[in-house]
Amino acid sequence: MGLEEKLPDGIILTTAEKIINWGRTKSMWPFGFGLACCAIEMISTVSPKYDLSRFGMEVMRASPRQADLMIVAGRVSNKMAPVVKRLYDQMPNPKWVISMGACASCGGVFNNYAILQGVDKIIPVDIYVPGCPPRPEQLIDGIVKLHELVKQSKLKEDTRKTA
Repeated sequence: MGLEEKLPDGIILTTAEKIINWGRTKSMWPFGFGLACCAIEMISTVSPKYDLSRFGMEVMRASPRQADLMIVAGRVSNKMAPVVKRLYDQMPNPKWVISMGACASCGGVFNNYAILQGVDKIIPVDIYVPGCPPRPEQLIDGIVKLHELVKQSKLKEDTRKTA
């Protein structure tokens, strides 16, 4: 005779951690940071064909203070790197980052002095979406993987690396 037998029907037993993580996955607000051709694919994910709003992401936020997910889409120049870092620092905690495309992840075909060879050199990245440019389906798959990561995260411990 456990606690479940004494409770009336319709009561759900869970932990606060699971409810909070579920809420975080259903209300992520992306900060679209489009820097190159990957931005076109990122923008198309909010179109009716791919409908990013079914994941709770109705609109790409224009301000980092209203977003908790930064999607870096495209190549990051060394001149733009401090701006990306500053925008990341302005986002409220908890915050996540998706690196979209080969250029954002590793510099892509631009192996020169002007392009940052991976955005993870300045900010911590949670999910890498490969491709040049990656299709909207790939970005949605990356978002689903991020949701799985957030659902498994602990509230008290912060495992993020500092950049």
